[in-house]
Amino acid sequence: MGLRPFRRILVTGGAGFIGSHFVRLLLALDVPEVVVLDKLTYAGSLLDLEDVLDDPRVRFLHGDIADPAAVTEAIAGCDAVVNFAAETHVDRSLLAPAAFIQTNVWGTMVLLEQALRVGVQRFLHVSTDEVYGEILVGAAREADPLRPRNPYAASKAAAEHFVFSYWTSYGLPVLVTRGCNTYGPYQYPEKFIPLAITNLLSGQPVPIYGDGLQERDWLYVEDHCHAIWTVLVHGKPGDTYNIGASQHRPNIEVARAVVRLLNADPAAIVHVADRPGHDRRYAVDWSKLAALGWTPRTPFEEGLARTVTWYRHRADWWTARRDEAFAQYYAQNYGNRSVPSSEPCR
Repeated sequence: MGLRPFRRILVTGGAGFIGSHFVRLLLALDVPEVVVLDKLTYAGSLLDLEDVLDDPRVRFLHGDIADPAAVTEAIAGCDAVVNFAAETHVDRSLLAPAAFIQTNVWGTMVLLEQALRVGVQRFLHVSTDEVYGEILVGAAREADPLRPRNPYAASKAAAEHFVFSYWTSYGLPVLVTRGCNTYGPYQYPEKFIPLAITNLLSGQPVPIYGDGLQERDWLYVEDHCHAIWTVLVHGKPGDTYNIGASQHRPNIEVARAVVRLLNADPAAIVHVADRPGHDRRYAVDWSKLAALGWTPRTPFEEGLARTVTWYRHRADWWTARRDEAFAQYYAQNYGNRSVPSSEPCR
């Protein structure tokens, strides 16, 4: 039997950055019902869904994927699950790794159990290219070994192993995507690009770890969402699909591009002590996904300009997110790295 059209899709972590964009994509594709389950931690907010919460096709549930009762309620009647829910920030995983095990590993297992119980058509787990570890030369392919080097990446690799165990042990039709660094509107300002933008808009310096030559592949969020949809509909159950953009840039170059777009002082870029185990380079071969008909549409310069413009016009959104809790995290993470975190950049 072929894949039937999805009637109701559960999007976990749908009030977060990529998840909220994916909810918008599902509505644009006329999916009849979208259930959003989100714990609304510091990185998730109903503000991220501000323009779609009133849509009658959207049902929002405040709950934790690690809570079986919450998942049981959310997954009822769903024929597909897309799991974005995760603790995602490497810096925070170095400060407090236990939360990453609870959500990323245990929470994924709870979702798998409930998905198996109700018999979904597809269970797509959103992972990361960081599970490969640093790729100093060439690009990682899906069959390459996983060598995570920080607690965040380790928790995502562990979750993947659980996902695939439910395919081989129980026949649950799972799919895994491993996406590269994603950026765009609604990204919580702890991440590199929105941190650089909002720091400059706030008159603060932009901290750059080490020499800033750590290289990442940068993917615009809407392109990432279209890739996930392509895998959900056309991917082969039991398979993994890398999502890349072939838009590699070192961090220092990205910071300088943000400075130029904001007409800021280049001296605002401040080099600070590197974080432990900082992976030098990530790169994935995404030809397997390209064979399904997907390709990224947004050049990095265009996507970055859109992103900077959005943050310039949405100070109401990001100032609300840079609250006291954010300031405490910022001081904890950067305070011992010679960053004048409270002094404006002059």
